[in-house]
Amino acid sequence: MVHQAKKSPVSSQRPDRRPDFLDQDIFPFESRWLEIEGHRIHYVDEGKGPVLVLYHGNPAYSFLFRKIIPLLKDSFRCIAFDYPGFGLSRAAAGYNFLPAEHAKVSQAVLEALKIKKYTPVMSDWGGPIGLRVAEMDPKKVESLIIGNTFAWPVNGDLHFEWFSRFFGGPLGYVLIRHFHAFVRMLIPAGTRIAELSKKEMNAYLAPMPTPDSRMPTYIFPREIRKSKEFLHTVDSNLNLLAEKKTLFLWGDADIAFRDRELKRFESRFPDHRTVILRGAGHFIWQDSPIEIAAAIKEQFRKKY
Repeated sequence: MVHQAKKSPVSSQRPDRRPDFLDQDIFPFESRWLEIEGHRIHYVDEGKGPVLVLYHGNPAYSFLFRKIIPLLKDSFRCIAFDYPGFGLSRAAAGYNFLPAEHAKVSQAVLEALKIKKYTPVMSDWGGPIGLRVAEMDPKKVESLIIGNTFAWPVNGDLHFEWFSRFFGGPLGYVLIRHFHAFVRMLIPAGTRIAELSKKEMNAYLAPMPTPDSRMPTYIFPREIRKSKEFLHTVDSNLNLLAEKKTLFLWGDADIAFRDRELKRFESRFPDHRTVILRGAGHFIWQDSPIEIAAAIKEQFRKKY
């Protein structure tokens, strides 16, 4: 069952106490909540200026952007939210945690916050999700900032097939549900420069303490193959965004997305600038925050 999100929140902020594992030392932002069609969506909204909407991937949440937001909020309004079932967000009954559903909820978040103009900032599954939202209303999109990601079906590409079949198959199901393997294995493997503290690793582990709560992190790798129709829709509508000024931020030590994906993106967005993040892994926002912030500020200086 796919839930259509309402266009306005029941409440824009609730005085809920944030869990102890996400203290101000490692996440120095005010937590806010939206109620959208039964989902309890957690988000942060920091700074003033041109709006940047930050889309996380798997198995992350808004915590992924903890280093980049302080470097940008003096010049930008930074909005980062957790998809239902991730981070501090809670999903309504019947939600299936599919990329297409996340895109619809993400669109509703922008509507609830009355965002009229914005730049999506994307990586991993945040790429196809954020791009799909942008395609739904291209007039609102000021520019694009694209990190290591994809935006098309990858069925038949063995690089992605083996990963999807392993983590999205029966063995991955057991490893993820019972051993929290996607977080324990992929977060460290995808962070090549930064050293994560025990407190930071716990902030990734703690939001999903039970086998059932970890299912969203299993569904994403499975959907690399299964969400072919959704990914085809994203790909076939990229032309709606082709004229947008685009900044590519690409970690060259990523275990997931290669130079091949970057070249394909560059061919689709002719008005682009590419910044290679040397030595950065999959989680570029943790590995190269200073370089990323500088590149984003430079991109906007050139635009305006």
